Amino acid sequence: MGVLINILEQGLLFSLVSIGVYITFKILDFPDLSVDSTFPLGAAISAALLVKGVNPWITIIIATIGGALAGGITAFLHVKLKITNLMAGILVMIGLYSINLRIMGKANIPLFNTPNLFKVAIPAVLIILIMVIVVKILLDLYLKTKSGFLLRAVGDNEQVVSSLGVNKDVVKVIGLMISNGLVALAGALTAQYQGFSDVGMGTGTVVMGLAAVIIGCSLFERISFLKVTTLSIFGAIIYKAAIAIVLKLGLNANDLKLMTAIIVVIALCSNSGVFK
Repeated sequence: MGVLINILEQGLLFSLVSIGVYITFKILDFPDLSVDSTFPLGAAISAALLVKGVNPWITIIIATIGGALAGGITAFLHVKLKITNLMAGILVMIGLYSINLRIMGKANIPLFNTPNLFKVAIPAVLIILIMVIVVKILLDLYLKTKSGFLLRAVGDNEQVVSSLGVNKDVVKVIGLMISNGLVALAGALTAQYQGFSDVGMGTGTVVMGLAAVIIGCSLFERISFLKVTTLSIFGAIIYKAAIAIVLKLGLNANDLKLMTAIIVVIALCSNSGVFK
């Protein structure tokens, strides 16, 4: 039972990343690699503030804003400086590594003796579940607004949006800020959940997030009443469960990244109909 709860906790935490990746990769068709650094950015901001005695909830809010600003920088490099979307994400990812080190002051900040959200009587899984539900509801409501419809439209056809007299660049900026804000939120929560923040904890985040999105979409896309946010959440939980099963079967923990890559390949092949 403890293992199942642990998988659920980690899956729900990571679902915030998968929702953010879904916005950039699936909705905006924007390969945003800055996610690998905005995840530890959220963790770094939260950890640095926690050790100074700041309220855990306030640290999460500030971390989310920090991630959104990082996403805004990626968008600015792309829409204003005309740098390709892939290169813009890479540049921000590289730059944030140094910024994360500056924020933390060192490569790792332990939080084991620091008060945080998960050092209370309420079960961790309940806290995470409430956070994910709130984010899901807010995002579902946003996607039903005019701005949300424009976000989807920009990913499908930029020319149509421009012909309507709407600035597609602004829509991209908003989408990337929301996406990276969610990823930084996940990083802040993960740091408090694990009890430490590490500058390298975001390595491979974008690939794992993409794996979760593809798994969710591949397995549940035919269920019409499920929203995209729900698909991302289910995909993240299934992904974490798959990793846990592989570890239980005796796989070396050092091979986790390789296993992630294999899962992504299988999911992509399944999604494109190769196996059929």
